[in-house]
Amino acid sequence: MDDASIAAETTPETAPNALVSGSAIPADELARLTDDIVSALKTVYDPEIPADIYELGLIYKIDIEDNRSVKIDMTLTAPGCPVAGEMPGWVENAVGAVEGVSGVEVNMTFDPPWSADRMSEEAQVAVGWY
Repeated sequence: MDDASIAAETTPETAPNALVSGSAIPADELARLTDDIVSALKTVYDPEIPADIYELGLIYKIDIEDNRSVKIDMTLTAPGCPVAGEMPGWVENAVGAVEGVSGVEVNMTFDPPWSADRMSEEAQVAVGWY
C-alpha cells in the first residue's frame, strides 16, 4: 500500500496511532496532517448531540493518499439523521481547509451500524453517559 491509512475501524483512542507505513509523505508531515485532520473533524458537531463527530465515533476510516487527498468513511448515529444530507459537506469543508490537503472525498456508510460503544470517554461525559 502506497498510501497512509488510519485503521479501518478507527476509534478516537486508536486512530492517531494506526498509521500504515509505506507512504511517500515524510513521516513528520504525515503526523502533522493526521493531527490537523483530526482537529478539523473535532470542529464538526451533530447538532442534536453535544459532542463532536470524531469523539462520537462517527469516523470509521481516514486515508491520506500520497497526493495528499483525503478519503473519509463515516456514518451517522442513525440512517434517518436530520442532517444526513448536510454533514458530509461539513466534513469535506472542515478537512478541506487543512493546510496541505489537496482534496477530500467523504463516503457515508451504515455498515457496521453506529453504536454508543464507539464513543470516546470524552463524548460519554459530554452527553452525560459517564
